[in-house]
Order: sequence, then C-alpha cells, then structure tokens
Amino acid sequence: MSGFLYFVLPVLGGYTLSSVYLLKNPHILHKKKRTAFYCTHISHRGGCGERIESTMEAFTHAVQQGTQMLETDCHLTRDGHVVVSHDENLLRQTGHDVTISSLNLQDLPLYKERLEVTFYKGRYSSGADRKFALLEDVFRKFPEMPVSIEIKENNNQLIQKVSDLVKRYNREEITLWAGVKSTVMEECLRTNGSMPYSFSGGRGVLLLLLFYSGLLPFVPLGESLLQFYLPCIINRTFIPEKHILRNKLVISLLDKVTMRKSLFKHLAARGIQVHLFVCNKDEDIKAAFEVGATGVMSDYPTLLSSYLCRNRSQD
Repeated sequence: MSGFLYFVLPVLGGYTLSSVYLLKNPHILHKKKRTAFYCTHISHRGGCGERIESTMEAFTHAVQQGTQMLETDCHLTRDGHVVVSHDENLLRQTGHDVTISSLNLQDLPLYKERLEVTFYKGRYSSGADRKFALLEDVFRKFPEMPVSIEIKENNNQLIQKVSDLVKRYNREEITLWAGVKSTVMEECLRTNGSMPYSFSGGRGVLLLLLFYSGLLPFVPLGESLLQFYLPCIINRTFIPEKHILRNKLVISLLDKVTMRKSLFKHLAARGIQVHLFVCNKDEDIKAAFEVGATGVMSDYPTLLSSYLCRNRSQD
C-alpha cells in the first residue's frame, strides 16, 4: 500500500498543481476566442420590463437605452414566418389558448395591454405596440446589433429558416445560437456551424464536472458564451414553476456550485463571455458582476444603463 501511495500521491499532486496553474493561465493551452461582439448590457426579451416583451417597440427602446445585445426566442407560424416570441402557446401573452404553429401570421392575436414581467413577479409592462415581431424585421432594423436567438424546439424547418435569415442579412458573426436542449443545439450547429453558440443545459453540466474534476483547463470548448441564472433572484423576483426550485436549500446549493468566480474568470480568459440573468435590481446587477459575469441580462435596459453609467464614473 505504501508503495502504491508513493507513486500515486506525487502524480495527484502534480495533476492538481498543473490544473490550478492552467486554470489561471488558459492561454498556455488555448487560443483566446475572438467574437465580433462583446456585450456587457443585454436586454432580455427586448427589455420586457419597460415595454411589452419581444415587440419592435421593446427592441427599439432597448437600443435607444444603449443595450449591446437583444435576447430573443423564435417560433414558426403555420404559413412559415419566423416570429419572435418566448412562448409557443399564447395563453400567457395574449389570453388566447392557441399556438403560433397553428396560426398564420395574419391571424396571430395581439399581446395583452398589460403583461406581467416573468422575472419580476407583480410588475407589469405596457406599450403602444402589441404586435408580434418578425425576426426579419429585427434584422432589418438593427443590422449591426448582436442578437441571441434561443431555439426551444427541435424543429428543423424553424432552424433552417433562422439560418437562412441570418445568412441573407449577413449576420453570422453577430447572431448567437442559444438553447437549453442539447439535441436542439446539435441541430442548430449542423444547420449553420458558422454562427457562435452558447452552452446547452447538458454542456453546462459537463462544464461544471470538468471544473470540479480539474480537467477543464485541458479540454477545448467550442462555445462562445455561457448564459445562466443568477440564483439569488429565484424565489425573490422570479418564482419558478418547478417545485424543487422553490426549496431554499436547493437554491443555496445551486448558488454555491455554479457561482464560482474562478470558473468565470477562466472562461473570460479564454474569450468565452459569461452572461447572468435576469437582473432587475441594482443589487442583483452588482452581485452578477462581482461573481465574474462579463455581461448582465435585464428586463430593464434603462436601469442597467443607469447602473453601468454610475459605476463607470466611480472607477
């Protein structure tokens, strides 16, 4: 046994020291990623706390307030139009229990006059524009604005149409594939591997396993961006539907496991941006940056711009 330890302990010690050193100095093994965009200010659903989510009015307002990226979700109408909408079923947004895929574009109902902000329970947004926006209209109006597009369903036709629009408007470098499901992300990359992409849920779990095992510094990563919840908002401004996420112990554990400054610094040093969401209070924006986020996603673009302006002036 002593002979075994004589060989194993030096190997483990060397591995640990190498891993820690390379975690802090990733440039030794990995070339830093260079994306065409670097975003500190991201507007969730177009800044849905200040205007009705995902409308052209919301996107326009967010851009006017200085946002550097628009976060969106897309679905396909029955007649083949790519519509910007978080939900496929429109009950929450319109009061009509119908799906986007079952309707032609001209038959989509209007958004409600007042819409509750998902990540700030009890707060509502309103606006003059209540029409669902087309992704093409967003691309046409904001040709140089980075856009994150989350694909929620493994719909080959939708993914292909999104890719075609990205190519048509020459946006492959500034349009991001995003999605929680690994199968969806794999299909997105098969369709258009030239676009940058974020970590899927499965890849995010793998990232944590690599980090805690010490293997992360040795492993190449194709992703350009990590988007993740700021756990401290859960059950305070955001009340999740899943019962398990309403448990304070679970959220505390999630915070301790995921909010690792050394992990985020390592990713940033490799050119992988870290966007934490959805930060709708100054204290949450501050917490996100303190833990190492390179960017913050908010429903309130004016609030985020104000925070960034105040804190730049203090530096």
